[in-house]
Amino acid sequence: MEPSGGGRKERPKPREPAARLEKAKQKSAQQELKQRQRAEVNLCLNRVMTELEQQQFDSFCKQMQASGE
Repeated sequence: MEPSGGGRKERPKPREPAARLEKAKQKSAQQELKQRQRAEVNLCLNRVMTELEQQQFDSFCKQMQASGE
């Protein structure tokens, strides 16, 4: 007869920390990717907005010149 709940442990338990470590690495990698993507999107958006502002300013200057003549 085997004692119930004896001193014998299952083998998957020692692998749990490795699984947690792998999961933490994946989460960290996802966060880094998200940060890089966000930075790239912000950079592109800033560039587009700067161009738009310049176009609007140029248009405004032309209107002011036309009304001043």
